Amino acid sequence: MKQAFLRLAPAAIIIAATTPAFAQGSKIDAADTAWMIGATGLVLMMTIPGLALFYAGMVRKKNVLATMAQSLAATFLISIVWAVIGYTLAFTGEGAFIGTLDRIFLNGVTLDAVSPLAKTIPESLFMIYQMTFAIITVALVAGAVADRLRFAAFLLFCVFWLLLVYVPVAHWVWGGGFLGTYGLIDFAGGTVVHLNAGVAGLVAAYVLGARRGYGSDNLAPYDLTLAVIGTGLLWVGWFGFNGGSALGANSRAAMAIVSTHLAASAGAFTWMALEWWTRGKPSVLGMISGAIAGLGTITPASGFVLPMQGLLIGIIAGAICFWACTWLKRKIGYDDSLDVFGVHGIGGATGTILAGVFAVAAVGDTAGLIEGNSGQVLIQLYGVAVTLAWSGVVTFVLLKVIGFFLPLRVREEHERIGLDVSLHGESLQ
Repeated sequence: MKQAFLRLAPAAIIIAATTPAFAQGSKIDAADTAWMIGATGLVLMMTIPGLALFYAGMVRKKNVLATMAQSLAATFLISIVWAVIGYTLAFTGEGAFIGTLDRIFLNGVTLDAVSPLAKTIPESLFMIYQMTFAIITVALVAGAVADRLRFAAFLLFCVFWLLLVYVPVAHWVWGGGFLGTYGLIDFAGGTVVHLNAGVAGLVAAYVLGARRGYGSDNLAPYDLTLAVIGTGLLWVGWFGFNGGSALGANSRAAMAIVSTHLAASAGAFTWMALEWWTRGKPSVLGMISGAIAGLGTITPASGFVLPMQGLLIGIIAGAICFWACTWLKRKIGYDDSLDVFGVHGIGGATGTILAGVFAVAAVGDTAGLIEGNSGQVLIQLYGVAVTLAWSGVVTFVLLKVIGFFLPLRVREEHERIGLDVSLHGESLQ
């Protein structure tokens, strides 16, 4: 035995000497890291190709490529800005309103670095996972002004909206800012992602005005098969979106995935049933809209509730988002091309409030109204109000400033012939 040990000892010394320091003394967990790598891929898939196909299938043929270009551009542009400065402002420091510049240009994000907010995975992985959230949030806004927003204006909007709206709200809720310390619960982005994007979309729709021919021309979707495929990619990707927000391979991630799937299913069923009842036929567009409504609404509550509560939230989501996209939209009179506000804005606000109602202490360490903590609902309402006000005001000012330097909207003749040809010199044959 002693001789065998002596023979193996040199090999052990060599292995130890060649093993990186971060692997020897790190707290990084292999299972958590593997799951979060997968979750990051799933969330990125939600934008390209998920959202790109979902949005492209619901615009007219002459604007399909231009719509896809917005999702693609948001992906590569936000990725760069996030790595350079967005991440550090959102997720470093303990400031109430904004982070520090400690991680500017990813300075200090080394092999063995971990974030205080995710101690069992490499900080580089935490950074890129959060990057995928920023990407899809900015890309969502474009759906409200599809068919008429200039590409150059959209690129400027991406950069400055990320830094002035998304980054502060992400820090307030998840990065150690005042909303999180106040007690707001938002597991995966009811305020940061959905309400934020929905309100910005509504403001943008008002600032740019309605599409040419809105209310009189045929603005029917070009190809709903693309939208259905996009819905499927979004639905599956949402498992990484909500399940990944547990930041580890654990039971809470699994519970969030189950609640997410049931909410999507209930949202699709409810929207279908309401449309069947009110219009006589269940449309494919209605079913996919209901699924996305359920997914967006369960997002803030997914890591705090039980599966059957997720099912109930999905039913509520299908009903209230159907109402917002039909009655409310006509009543207020805005042209939100792809119902970003009606689905994501209303759904995000509703889900954030319902998280305060249904939260189960045994799941997320926070009790909601049903478990006797009525004050949590007031905290959730406060978070919704702050996000709504910040996103609405800053988005309005930002669009006006961009509009001062270059037109926000394409010319009428360009809108008539289509954005594919007029902006990108390409078209579908």
